[in-house]
Amino acid sequence: MNEIYFNAYAGYLEGVVRGYRDGLITAPQYLNLTQCETMDDLKLQLATTDYASFLQNEPSPMSTSTLSARCTDALVAEFQYLQQNAAEPISKFLDYITYGYMIDNVILLITGTLHERDTHDLLEKCHPLGFFDTMPALCVATTVQDLYSTVLVDSPLAGYFRECLSAEDLNELNIEIIRNTLHKAYLEDFYAYCQSLGEPTASIMSDILKLEADRRTVNITINSFGTELSKDDRAKLYPRLGNMYPEAQTRLARVDDIDQVKAILEQYSEYKSMLVGVSLGASSGGAGANDVTLEDRFFVREVQFNKDSFEQQFHYGVFYSWLRLKEQEIRNVVWVAECISQQQKDKINNYTSIY
Repeated sequence: MNEIYFNAYAGYLEGVVRGYRDGLITAPQYLNLTQCETMDDLKLQLATTDYASFLQNEPSPMSTSTLSARCTDALVAEFQYLQQNAAEPISKFLDYITYGYMIDNVILLITGTLHERDTHDLLEKCHPLGFFDTMPALCVATTVQDLYSTVLVDSPLAGYFRECLSAEDLNELNIEIIRNTLHKAYLEDFYAYCQSLGEPTASIMSDILKLEADRRTVNITINSFGTELSKDDRAKLYPRLGNMYPEAQTRLARVDDIDQVKAILEQYSEYKSMLVGVSLGASSGGAGANDVTLEDRFFVREVQFNKDSFEQQFHYGVFYSWLRLKEQEIRNVVWVAECISQQQKDKINNYTSIY
């Protein structure tokens, strides 16, 4: 990437997203949030943040689901502003970011179709960043085969479906395999695209996407224990990138229990430190578990990578990093809100701090 011309087509949006970053909730603000006794107190404290305008018209008492939805609305509004003011090649980079959400939305609609649910109702549960122009057309499909044909022809995900899946693969038993297969194809494609953008975007996004690939590899391995997924099929779901590719992935494909996974991870310095005090057997799900999980540590490491992204200029990684930091912030706020509403104040500090 030529830094001489970067500001001509991306300088304004880089300034905007760095301003978004400066609006993230800080440690003193988190301290104020954790001292709240009611949801109304929490809403009052959030009035000093970027979420104020999205919460001001919500009636009391406000539920945690409503809080999560309004915070997501704030994120979507900021991201869409970036998209509306972006030109090539930055617009394509922003489009790539949305493909992961599109995959989750399509999988949700496929699941609903398999269970003969009204797909129009499911549209309301889809992530706003994962909407695409022809998505309402998916609701017309009444069979999985019709849905597959619609996605294959009319969505930005057509290439991933065409290369990875057939209509016969779309059944209830394979739905998680389908999700992981599509995310694998997307992650590899996004990585290749970032490399084509040149430095420094290539190296910054390489570190972030490799971490994501390793996280998915570990999660796929652990979640496959006790299922009918064969070891060969497990290996096919691993993204072909990351610090664990290919050697550790080959070994992880053959393990049978958690202890063997831990033994492999301990051979990597960047992951050995993450295992200290971690309960691999605990369910992953972020900062809310009683035990510290490996997923929690991956979140912490991801936050650090995304913060480091802002230390350099003239690259597109800041757009991806801001979105991920914002999502982590929303998880933190919702976690604090859940602890308040359920009177579990002893766990309220179990969030992943950002700044």
